[in-house]
Amino acid sequence: MAVTDEAIEKIKDMILSGALRPGDRLPRESELAAELGLSRNSLREAVRALSLIRVLDVRQGDGTYVTSLDPRLLLGAMSFVVDIHRDDTALEFLAVRRVLEPAATAMAAAHITEPQLDALASGLDALGGSPAVAELAAADLAFHRDIAAASGNSVLCCLLDGLSGPATRARIWRGLAEEEAVGRTLGEHRAILSALRDRDAEAARSWATVHIAGVETWLRSRR
Repeated sequence: MAVTDEAIEKIKDMILSGALRPGDRLPRESELAAELGLSRNSLREAVRALSLIRVLDVRQGDGTYVTSLDPRLLLGAMSFVVDIHRDDTALEFLAVRRVLEPAATAMAAAHITEPQLDALASGLDALGGSPAVAELAAADLAFHRDIAAASGNSVLCCLLDGLSGPATRARIWRGLAEEEAVGRTLGEHRAILSALRDRDAEAARSWATVHIAGVETWLRSRR
């Protein structure tokens, strides 16, 4: 692993220095291994590892390329980690959301457009009085994702998207439905939307904090 780590660091240095740019094709394996002073096996393992985290794109029969390095691409693997986490770490993920999501919601108050606000309202209205758990989980994911996107910060949006895995949300909404807390949590969605319509960043931040803290409190009570 130490040799593979060294190979990964050398490829990373090439990207950071600009020797390899987004979209560039890597030199042939034999040439790159000789240039970096690596064995072909260690280089191959490094390429495999970097392709898993979407830094490199291995195209069979064509070569290996540096990806776009877009944050949305690189942070996409986070949702996989969140979805397979153990229940005893769920509170830690929620604690991170409680830091980031209210900030994104407050930022969105200054940037969100009227059509985006109307779309959020339509999404809430479409749920009706007794939606299925799967619908609730999907709508909740879309609601918070759209608000994060409206914050204007793509990195923050990607981080939150990664922390908000569909499987995690489905588990939470299923539990909330069992305890008849759905109405309260959807009411908090409407309070967030109202604050956004008023362009009240601090109210939006506060309601987002209340919303996530409520879920966190419920989840802690289940431990």
